[in-house]
Amino acid sequence: MNSENKPGTFLIEARDEGSSARAASLQTGHGFVPTPAFMPVGTRGSVRTLDPKEVRAAGAEILLANTYHLYLRPGHELIRRRGGLHRFMNWPHPILTDSGGFQVFSLAEFRKMSDEGVKFRSHLDGSSHFLSPELAMEIQSSLGTDIAMSFDHCPPWPCEPGEMGDAIRRTTAWARRGKEALTAIPLDQMPEGRRPLLFGIQQGGVDEESRMKSTNGLLEIGFPGYAIGGLSVGEPKDLFLEAVKFSAPLLPDEKPRYLMGVGFPEDILAGIESGIDMFDCVLPTRIARNGTMMTSRGRLVIKNRLYAEDDSPPDPECDCTTCARFSRAYIRHLFSVGEILPLRLASLHNLHFYFGMMSGARRSLLEGNFGQWKAAFLAKYRSGEGI
Repeated sequence: MNSENKPGTFLIEARDEGSSARAASLQTGHGFVPTPAFMPVGTRGSVRTLDPKEVRAAGAEILLANTYHLYLRPGHELIRRRGGLHRFMNWPHPILTDSGGFQVFSLAEFRKMSDEGVKFRSHLDGSSHFLSPELAMEIQSSLGTDIAMSFDHCPPWPCEPGEMGDAIRRTTAWARRGKEALTAIPLDQMPEGRRPLLFGIQQGGVDEESRMKSTNGLLEIGFPGYAIGGLSVGEPKDLFLEAVKFSAPLLPDEKPRYLMGVGFPEDILAGIESGIDMFDCVLPTRIARNGTMMTSRGRLVIKNRLYAEDDSPPDPECDCTTCARFSRAYIRHLFSVGEILPLRLASLHNLHFYFGMMSGARRSLLEGNFGQWKAAFLAKYRSGEGI
């Protein structure tokens, strides 16, 4: 196998002179991912309301699926018997799976955490389960994911220093146990006989020293990629942006960097500027189902009465299939009468917007004008003209 085609190979193709932004490519078992990249979230093995072919056509290179939800239903062993998640959902392209740590974090009233792992009650039926670093690796390897995430302890914001210290200690210990467990799983127990790339997750909240401590622990273990976790959990925007700025350069320059669960366009572009390569968020499809469409000039709340007789497309500058075929008036009508179609139309449009933004950022990096492109993009996006 050519070294450039080996899963885990990360090649930096261009750097921005005025910031830490870079364009790169990450090779996985199901193809390479050009970066900066945005991953739409297919929580249960599906991006809601959309066919995988539509998601691909909109511009997706890689999807995120949820370990916690697929473990509960239909079960990772069933998916393994079906040939893995790629085959099960008919998506032959790269997949990243989260570890389930954030979902367990969000079930604060239904979980009990220890150094061994987390005991929790299912949000579906109240049944009791225990998720450990070892089980997180077993689940993700059974799914056949391309990129697996370490099981981590995601602390809330704000939290006491002792709680943050516990989160960093556990996240580091669990990362080591997870790597050992994944290495010990026989390849014949994995769909396609391929071991996932395992990313370590940096914690530390909005404190630089804590982030550095977490990073140092992960670097001692060693991973093919690293993620910034524990942000966008309620902290003020200025602290979030500052944390991203000092957290990214703590991670190895020669490895992919992933900022977890961040989806506002301004935040993604700030992340790219800080040297982040990968992003994910439910935001574009979630707000689409609630009637908000992202446009080149800001957010369009399509359900507003203002658009009842507006024959213009949602975004006149967009070339997606939704904007090419349907008017604001028609899509508003569909939402107002409770049809299913507008959920699909708005979701397709929003994904097209996000992939267009990422493509524009990557192109500007390759052409050497990222700073100018970013300023122009945000100026137009914030203008609100025509909304």
